[in-house]
Amino acid sequence: MAARRSHDDPIVRVRGLSNAFGDAVIHENLDLDVRQGEILGVVGGSGTGKSVLMRSIIGLQVPTAGEIRVFDLPTIGREEGDMAEISKRWGVLFQGGALFSTLTVAENVQVPLKEFYRGLDQALLDQISSFKVVMTGLPVDAGPKYPAELSGGMKKRAGLARALALDPDLLFLDEPTAGLDPIGAAAFDELTRSLQKTLGLTVFLITHDLDTLYAICDRVAVLADKRVIAIGTIDELLATDHPWIAEYFGGPRGRAAIASKDRGTQSGGTETSGARVES
Repeated sequence: MAARRSHDDPIVRVRGLSNAFGDAVIHENLDLDVRQGEILGVVGGSGTGKSVLMRSIIGLQVPTAGEIRVFDLPTIGREEGDMAEISKRWGVLFQGGALFSTLTVAENVQVPLKEFYRGLDQALLDQISSFKVVMTGLPVDAGPKYPAELSGGMKKRAGLARALALDPDLLFLDEPTAGLDPIGAAAFDELTRSLQKTLGLTVFLITHDLDTLYAICDRVAVLADKRVIAIGTIDELLATDHPWIAEYFGGPRGRAAIASKDRGTQSGGTETSGARVES
């Protein structure tokens, strides 16, 4: 049984991370903590390595230097079997859903179940996958359909159902609202927050959607200059003097997102101790 953790304990801890592809250095001495139970938004300009950071944490990218601990366990250099025991405690929604096109939605959801729990009865697999499909807001009759028969928003929900198949503690979302219309994006944001509260998830959310950041993120980490330059609530980030942060959150689209939040969202949030800005 896993040891109990306090709310403020980092469920993901990254220290001194470096990633390079040939001569192109993407990250250099990057530090990041993801607190248990929070939705952490990750933003940055094009080429700052948001997806590379996520792939490093989940073991799909081998860093050139640094340490990564998830659930207080080191992940870099672990044996495959040991890594599998850790990875079944997280779920990943890649961009676009990344569904297997030759499998139905239900069969896609069953892939991780079959991988980690061999020998499960097919009736039980069907029952679990049906539950996960409905949990993510899809109709039950979406299960037998193939990805080509789904809309873009439905594909993302199907991908989310697969990410939740193993009842993870930690959920990675890579641009989950990209390509969705504003109504669909808002509905996915609401679903994410609802699932996070209901299931007690910690969410690592890569996005460029300012509405998403304002609507559901407890804190935001900003990637620039090959590292995390600041992390905190949006209000705390706006109090900093970094020009990229000021332009990103204080520009016309940022002001529109603030106005939208003020009109339609409830006040509240998690207690923080102020934004940390790297010099």
